[in-house]
Amino acid sequence: ILDNRGTLLRTYNNQKPENFKSWPGGPSKPEVLPGKAGINRFTWNFRKERLPAVDRVFVFGDYNGSRVGPGTYEVRLVRENDSVSTKVNILPDPRIPVTPTHFKEQQQFLDAIENTVKEIHQSVNAMRSVKKQLTAYLPLLENEKGVDELMDIAKTLKKDIEEWEKQLIQPQQKTFQDVINFNNRLNAELLYLKSYADAADPRLTKGAVERFRDLKKQWQVFADQKNELINRQMKQFNALYKELGLPAVLLKK
Repeated sequence: ILDNRGTLLRTYNNQKPENFKSWPGGPSKPEVLPGKAGINRFTWNFRKERLPAVDRVFVFGDYNGSRVGPGTYEVRLVRENDSVSTKVNILPDPRIPVTPTHFKEQQQFLDAIENTVKEIHQSVNAMRSVKKQLTAYLPLLENEKGVDELMDIAKTLKKDIEEWEKQLIQPQQKTFQDVINFNNRLNAELLYLKSYADAADPRLTKGAVERFRDLKKQWQVFADQKNELINRQMKQFNALYKELGLPAVLLKK
């Protein structure tokens, strides 16, 4: 599915996704195009691509992409050696007294929210990978000589990543009722705002715009913290590891 500028909005295929996994509050199973001989029917729900998830983290909301606004879209079906496409027109609800500008502002607003959620989830996934590597290294370094400073840096970095992550996601939630005991974090606040703004009436409220501005400022603080962890502590760990001449692969003694 492409918009009138040729930007890819959504992709479906007839292959079941490999290694797909979900959990309560996780992503729903991707829809698969039917590919049997004869006539097949498939319905696009007017939504953009799904948002990336954080493994095993329940979200009070959903990972669905927002709905596109009225306009002309291209639906392109691609096979091994050829393709066919057609145009579809999505019409506005005539009962709602709005202008194309309202829809444009809504789409820009929803795109900004989704891009922020993507940045958060991708950042959390990346820093979890760092934490996983540090967790694996620590027991291997225990029997090495002269690595006390290196281990201190690794432990501090691991702890700082955990504290940073706690402000962005809520891993202790397992069901929708857990929000009572474990407060939503920044990603859930953004997902709720996306759901609120993704309505048939595209007119944005002043409160929604101001709320996103506040959430965006919060994320910028944590994005700066992530860059600090990468550019200072991770860089310090890697430099000292190299200086000590430790092998890339350590054998536990």
